[in-house]
Amino acid sequence: MTGPDPGALPDPDAAEAQAALIEAGRLLFAQECTFLGGAVDDRGLPEIDIPEIAFAGRSNVGKSSLINALTGRKTLARTSNTPGRTRELNFFDLGGRLRLVDLPGYGYAKAARTDVKAWTRLILYYLQGRPNLRRACLLIDARHGIKPNDEEIMSLLDRDAVSYQIVMTKSDKLPPGPLQAQIEAVAARGAKHVACHPEVIATSGRTGLGIPELRAALASMALAD
Repeated sequence: MTGPDPGALPDPDAAEAQAALIEAGRLLFAQECTFLGGAVDDRGLPEIDIPEIAFAGRSNVGKSSLINALTGRKTLARTSNTPGRTRELNFFDLGGRLRLVDLPGYGYAKAARTDVKAWTRLILYYLQGRPNLRRACLLIDARHGIKPNDEEIMSLLDRDAVSYQIVMTKSDKLPPGPLQAQIEAVAARGAKHVACHPEVIATSGRTGLGIPELRAALASMALAD
């Protein structure tokens, strides 16, 4: 959702292809999604059997709210106004075709240092050593843009050749003009990172903005129905 080129002519074929992707995403995320469990260390990770999509981001960026919006459930993933509440990797099975992974938030300074180290170690262990991880969605709060600890994660993902895509959350909090400017600024910074997908998708779990487009992008990585 980086925005169309205002000088470009409409492409009927591209529009038809995008509509087909949107419908594929809708059908995939309409399937049953179940909570498989949480992992606090590598022994709790599920088998490497189906593709996985991980959701990473700063504490309280809205990872759980986004997963709920994608799946059309209000309480599938627990949400909280308290940063740092998610302290394990939570796995969700989507119709046996795709596994969604809610990672602990990073950047919460008030958590105990030992807890922060443990969460960070677990996140990095998962991201670096999971061969069925198809993409990491790096969530960025639209109001604040990319922060230094986001850049740190991006550099680590670049180093380990983990494909990731920036997904902006809480985009309804900005008017259209400032939102577009923020999308462009975030996309420009993402372009400097070799493992970063070029498209930035702006979303809102509250209004549904960008949810169909994100579903479409993720559906292309799921097992065939």
